[in-house]
Amino acid sequence: MTDITLIRAAASRLAGHARRTPLLSSPFLDEIAGRHVLVKPECLQHTGSFKYRGARSALSALDPDTRANGVIAFSSGNHAQGVALAAREFGVPSVIIMPADAPRMKIDNTRALGAEVVLYDRTGEDRDAIGARLSAERGLMLIKPFDDRQVIAGQGTSGLEIAEDAVARGIDTADVLICCGGGGLTSGIALALEADAPGLRARPCEPEGFDDVARSLASGRIIRNAQGAGGLCDAIVTPQPGKITFPIMQRLCGPGVVVTEHEALRAMALAFSRLKLVAEPGGAVALAAALFHGDEIEGETVICTISGGNVDARVFGDGLRRFGQ
Repeated sequence: MTDITLIRAAASRLAGHARRTPLLSSPFLDEIAGRHVLVKPECLQHTGSFKYRGARSALSALDPDTRANGVIAFSSGNHAQGVALAAREFGVPSVIIMPADAPRMKIDNTRALGAEVVLYDRTGEDRDAIGARLSAERGLMLIKPFDDRQVIAGQGTSGLEIAEDAVARGIDTADVLICCGGGGLTSGIALALEADAPGLRARPCEPEGFDDVARSLASGRIIRNAQGAGGLCDAIVTPQPGKITFPIMQRLCGPGVVVTEHEALRAMALAFSRLKLVAEPGGAVALAAALFHGDEIEGETVICTISGGNVDARVFGDGLRRFGQ
């Protein structure tokens, strides 16, 4: 089971590799939210998302002989880039299986980082079968996007930073809103907060229509989304919570918060205008929750993640045109 010991060990392995991201604030955002808002900008992490933490953690924990054969991953973009960069840093091959309809920028960036990209049709091809064949042929190790102990440990290092910075600011109670797909980042942060800042409560945030974690937490059992892909928040869309991540979230997290795509785009525009940050829609859902769902949040201060900034220019431009301040 992933625990604080694994997270601290991952932090030691990530030292000098992952960026420590700050907590940022803006009085303009405070005014909208009606409370003090602190933003953890993982869009400033290597490859533009928190996923590098988990990928580097997982690769660095592998036996060197196993790692030398290379790694394989499934991803629509952010995990792909994190694994590709970590593999390049270790000098080992990486194969990333990506849906053909993934954002073009994410496909191009993954290739630019040295990975072999294998595209598949979500509707007509089985990515698991493709991955199994390639793994068997080449002896590749699968790096899962969220339901992996060492990946969760790597994501949890961001929670160690949140806890340390909150303590330094004298914040002992707050909701910590986290952009949530399968729950790797949410469960990792929740474990770190439990150990180092127990007064801070992790809260998963998701886009409307893909709120499997919120519904699963409310029902006490894992519930799948009706559809597995679609919408502007592609970066955090997964079919259901993970078998490893869900029990952690069930034990440690408060209720989920669900936002609309409209709110995510508006938050994306506000992150740019008020914090000069580039966020992707899925990476802005926690900020949207902080700004527009104040009645669901407790405390005078709220902390939220911006989990990624790998947004297509067209989507970003549309958000700024519609909601630019």
